[in-house]
Amino acid sequence: MNEIKLNITIKHYQLDELSADDRELVERAVQATYNAYAEYSHFYVGAAVRLADGSIVIGANQENAAFPSGLCAERTALFAAQANHPDQSVQTLAIAARNDNGLLDDPVSPCGACRQVILGVEDRYKQPIRILLYGKKGVYSVMSAKDLLPLSFVDSSMK
Repeated sequence: MNEIKLNITIKHYQLDELSADDRELVERAVQATYNAYAEYSHFYVGAAVRLADGSIVIGANQENAAFPSGLCAERTALFAAQANHPDQSVQTLAIAARNDNGLLDDPVSPCGACRQVILGVEDRYKQPIRILLYGKKGVYSVMSAKDLLPLSFVDSSMK
């Protein structure tokens, strides 16, 4: 038997320690929480992606009475970016969440489906996407979806 050890680095920043570009992206993700339609869960998630050309695309979760028909903020932002800017890779993804009491104290992490989609976008453009997870107590910075999904399945897995 062999043992495989996984090492993942997550950096923890205060908002004011981030670069101006990263703070802007986090602020856009926070603003995007107000575009969410979360009538059922009352859990409002916003995402913002910065593309290679510096442009920002936002997304927000959208719920539906037929629960599987909704979509997470991360995927709405990534799919909108790819549909409208297919020649621009995604550099950074910021995610923020709030409930009826306000913004969450601790950062929220993407669900499994969103992690897989982020990984797929990384694979498409052949480069990692830095992920910023916002909470009022600080921001986690992760260098790639592979850090959130270490035993991953991508296109090359099928070859």
